[in-house]
Amino acid sequence: MHRRRITTALVASAALAGPAAVAAPAASAPDDVRTTRVVAPATPQHWDPLTDDLWSFEGNQVVLTRPGTNPNDGVRRPFEYAVVTKGPRLSDVSVEAEVRLDESVAVSNRDVVVIWNYQGPRRFYYAHFSQDNTIYPHNGIFVVDNADRRRIDDQWTGSVGAPPAVTDADWHDVRVDYDAGSGEIAVYVDDAAEPLMTATDTTFSGGRVGFGSFDNFGRTRHFRATGTPVEGTTS
Repeated sequence: MHRRRITTALVASAALAGPAAVAAPAASAPDDVRTTRVVAPATPQHWDPLTDDLWSFEGNQVVLTRPGTNPNDGVRRPFEYAVVTKGPRLSDVSVEAEVRLDESVAVSNRDVVVIWNYQGPRRFYYAHFSQDNTIYPHNGIFVVDNADRRRIDDQWTGSVGAPPAVTDADWHDVRVDYDAGSGEIAVYVDDAAEPLMTATDTTFSGGRVGFGSFDNFGRTRHFRATGTPVEGTTS
């Protein structure tokens, strides 16, 4: 996969400048593409949950404290999530975070999700991190496009998917890379050299990022995204 990158020095200067900092074009970026790093501190000023009462902001952690409720509006998709509201919408994007599943390990289908290219409550991509990989909606890459979530990852065989992403109650590093031009998607867990899940899809050209769960609960920290701003969007 082709990844947009900025140099270490530019990352540092962008982080100091704040959540919507725009880095100068990096020498390593193809076609002199300008990239933006969006950092999302754990404050309600930076996140917009579907249901405010289900969320808390504890130190550097964004916490979904209990499961959301199925809206039962004809589109099957994650029940509860919060979207990062600061910074521009991004097209090419790399989302990095630490996540933890707070539901008991005895619950086989427990999950958290990372969202990108969010354009509205019925239009977005998400990566589903679960300890179950034997059911269609678990541990995969999905697109929601005004219809029930559709699984698009290459690993799904019809009966089993990629190895379980999370099987414990510890923190895990996750990264989702999306190339808007090719539609290539790669999902990494714990700094693995190879992606756990891959897909190719060009349904959405840009949007916001977020975190949540399909029907369980968990938390994230150090949530950030680096990518190409969608023209005409601001912080």
